[in-house]
Amino acid sequence: MKVFCVGRNYREHARELDNPVPDEPLIFCKPVTALLLDNNDFHLPDFSNNVQYEGEIVIRISKNGKAIAPEEASNYYDKVAFGIDFTARDLQTKLKEKGHPWEIAKGFDQSAALSRFISVNTRLQDSILFETHRNGKMVQSGNTDDMIFSYEDIIVYLSKFFTLNEGDMIFTGTPAGVGKVERGDVLEGYIDGRKLLSCHIK
Repeated sequence: MKVFCVGRNYREHARELDNPVPDEPLIFCKPVTALLLDNNDFHLPDFSNNVQYEGEIVIRISKNGKAIAPEEASNYYDKVAFGIDFTARDLQTKLKEKGHPWEIAKGFDQSAALSRFISVNTRLQDSILFETHRNGKMVQSGNTDDMIFSYEDIIVYLSKFFTLNEGDMIFTGTPAGVGKVERGDVLEGYIDGRKLLSCHIK
């Protein structure tokens, strides 16, 4: 099982971090040890003073594929979940300034909180509204219509380089509104008004 992530897939998020909008999907990976499941607590690591939440829609790959054609891509995913891409922003910034890879700022243990997967009533490529709440207040509101690269775009691009396997997951990007988490915070994730994730920060 592989965990892929897409960076800067919403223009306003790219702007809020003063990053250029990409011409192609910006891909990075998280190891399986990054997964944080079953609404378990997230424990702040001791190597960062600025861990930030990034709420996003996660899609599940439903069958194996390689070099997938654009017209076939919609047949390769079947469910969605709410995920939080926890990012050690201070560490990431230092690494980027040096031109170094920044996987350790994104892929550390428990850095990928994930709700259960659900089927949706409409086609998955239709609009999905999702929200991140922090301590009962909405801090992010996104609509998958606003993604720069659609699910299909991402699947086609990834399958050029990787064989996609059933059960692989893709974090599809976060909208504007990311922010620092503190001990005692409660983060909640909603898809179309339905709460799917709750994560206490310890």
